[in-house]
Amino acid sequence: TTNQAVYAVQRTASVWVTAYASVPQETDNTPFITASNKHVQDGFIAANFLPFGTKVTIPSIFGDKVFTVEDRMSARKVGFVDVWIPSVSDAKDFGIHKAQIVVLGDPIAGHIAER
Repeated sequence: TTNQAVYAVQRTASVWVTAYASVPQETDNTPFITASNKHVQDGFIAANFLPFGTKVTIPSIFGDKVFTVEDRMSARKVGFVDVWIPSVSDAKDFGIHKAQIVVLGDPIAGHIAER
């Protein structure tokens, strides 16, 4: 069992969800550094319509896993969220999904959920 913070829900949004890997063809010439200047890691996503540091869930695909916006996408990607995945083949296999994301607010003080 692990503990996870409980967050207030700010809003939901219907988006296209894709995946990307750390290769120059999918990012830029520094594929392991995000637009927020952090080294890529599991749980990071790219989104153009949310500020860096915003936490979201994508329940229909990833359950209650919390993602953090740390990267950006091409400006032409409107209404998309791109999930970082370490493997190029896994990112390609992920494909594209229409899903609701839940935009989370601050953690609710004193509330921890057991998983």
